[in-house]
Amino acid sequence: MNPDTQFFWDAAAEHDLSIQRCLGCGQLRHPPGPACPSCHSLEWHAVSVSGRGVLYSYTVLYHPPTPGFYGPAIVCVVQLDEGVRLVSNVIDSEPSLLRIGQPLEVCFLDQEEGWTVPQFRVVGF
Repeated sequence: MNPDTQFFWDAAAEHDLSIQRCLGCGQLRHPPGPACPSCHSLEWHAVSVSGRGVLYSYTVLYHPPTPGFYGPAIVCVVQLDEGVRLVSNVIDSEPSLLRIGQPLEVCFLDQEEGWTVPQFRVVGF
């Protein structure tokens, strides 16, 4: 966590998915950073997004899982309805059942260490 990502993790702790919006050009951007990649403005604010999107890409990792997670890990790129993409995980799904373009929705996993991580589930699973 750093000053550029603090808002994201604070929102996740409240089970809210929050993304940066540039105050100069209005572009949503993720991952968070100090400057807009389009207009280079340093001014931004955080906006809550729907948490709905589609599976844009994924890979399945079969190595031993990180504590707090269960394997195999399905690392995904989610294309949010608002247009921005983010990297996360798909949970509660069998890798063989996933298809590019499947609808996903955000869910939040509260970790024992006191932080919360946004994850995604297949809609209707």
